Amino acid sequence: MNTIYPVIAAVPESLREQTGRTRTRALSRYARKALALSAEASGVSLPDLPKAENGAPRPVDGYHWSITHTLCYVAGVVAPGPVGIDIETIRPRSSALLRRIADAEEWNLAGSKDRWRCFFRFWTAKESVLKAVGIGLSDLSRCRIQKIQSDHRLMIRYQEHNWNIEHLYGDDCVASLTCGDWRVKWRWANLLPEPHGAATGDTSGRRDQS
Repeated sequence: MNTIYPVIAAVPESLREQTGRTRTRALSRYARKALALSAEASGVSLPDLPKAENGAPRPVDGYHWSITHTLCYVAGVVAPGPVGIDIETIRPRSSALLRRIADAEEWNLAGSKDRWRCFFRFWTAKESVLKAVGIGLSDLSRCRIQKIQSDHRLMIRYQEHNWNIEHLYGDDCVASLTCGDWRVKWRWANLLPEPHGAATGDTSGRRDQS
């Protein structure tokens, strides 16, 4: 597998209107539909999705997987090595959280670009690395932005290892993926929730970035 296919889908209004654990479970199921499309594109079968005691995904027959969900978007990806994916809706946050996500040296790498877009770029990039290694957000401060290659790629240093990150931007969101040395083809899917968890998917894509 030299190419991986991260799949993103917008969450239907019917799911957003749910609340509490019901919505959380529904979003998780929806994210797994995106994961299934990623696996299908790679010709991979994932009959089970085992997790470690801390909730981190375990590989299936040598294939690693990661999912993410927010109120507005879900995403999933399958890869032949450790992988993490994260997506967030771009919106204003507190100044204190800005300082928590990155320090002054890291922010200087960003220059004068849009603050909130950059904030969520950094946030999702660091979280994607922590997902790839199976560690929670408690280690967020140990992830360091090392280099910004372009609007779509940057490098993070964590545990004495450099992690390459690739980004995809929507009108109101940013997604980050630990991409290793793989070729990445992002796909947007139109997943239609149906009774009993059935769904259809269209991965013809609004964007396909490599």
